[in-house]
Amino acid sequence: MSSSIGSSAICSRDDFVAFVQRLSEEFRASPQSWEHKDIGSYLDALAAWVSDMDGYYIHRGQPVLQNPDWQTVADMLRAATLYE
Repeated sequence: MSSSIGSSAICSRDDFVAFVQRLSEEFRASPQSWEHKDIGSYLDALAAWVSDMDGYYIHRGQPVLQNPDWQTVADMLRAATLYE
């Protein structure tokens, strides 16, 4: 899927659960690769990215999403690992 931010296609709840597990493993293995080192700052970044995500899709020439799917939620979680 072209809107994916560093994640393979997430089409179901099971795909999403597996993605979140991989994200957790990634953080444990390489926390220095994440912008945020604690849950509070990560959640702040997640909220900020979701608040600004329309700009991400507009910048990529994609429609702004009105009803996010599992892939979009995964994209939100991935983006928050780097978003300031």
